[in-house]
Amino acid sequence: MIRALIFDFDGLILDTELPDFLSWQEIFKEYGGCLPLSAWAACIGTSEDAFDPLEFLEARLGQPVDREAIRSKREQRAIELVKKQPILPGVENYVTDAKRLGLKLGLASSSSRDGVTKHLSRLGLRKQFDCVRCADDVRHVKPDPELYYAVLDALGVRADEAIALEDSPNGILAAKRAGIFCVAVPNSLTRHLSLDQADLRLASLADLPLEKLLWEIQRNGR
Repeated sequence: MIRALIFDFDGLILDTELPDFLSWQEIFKEYGGCLPLSAWAACIGTSEDAFDPLEFLEARLGQPVDREAIRSKREQRAIELVKKQPILPGVENYVTDAKRLGLKLGLASSSSRDGVTKHLSRLGLRKQFDCVRCADDVRHVKPDPELYYAVLDALGVRADEAIALEDSPNGILAAKRAGIFCVAVPNSLTRHLSLDQADLRLASLADLPLEKLLWEIQRNGR
């Protein structure tokens, strides 16, 4: 029996991933270069330490750049772009329906707690989650399963009693390593990546109501 839903944040609730990528692409274009998605994908859904775009840029240019100036400019641009992003389709309905059905709600994010909770509060979603676990709460972020273990423990549910909603390969791998049924819901960026390890893939949460998802999972025996 399913007792909990566990959401990813970046790219699943709010599309912060495309603004991040676009802001870096703009920087690369200023230097006459290109940042391919194949390189950037390494850091989607995991720690920023997984890929250093400035190191990648310097390698392409063959010379150092003013890292602090670029970081400051890039961060401001990303903030501008993120503020224009709405809650992704179907998320609010899933949250509302989960509450109505008596399901517990958790959130597992590889981003910092400060950033995630600020966005959740701004979007009016913070109080809806029974548990929020972020990079600050664990030693290892996705694709390591530690974040999911932390959420399961906080919610008091087993892995087979939860569903994870993810948008990236790193997030999906973390959920599966924790033994959780994982639904992939890619955004405009991650739909170009391989999400084959997910148990189910949806174009949008708006495409399949939560009650129907639960019925399908029960009918097919997880």
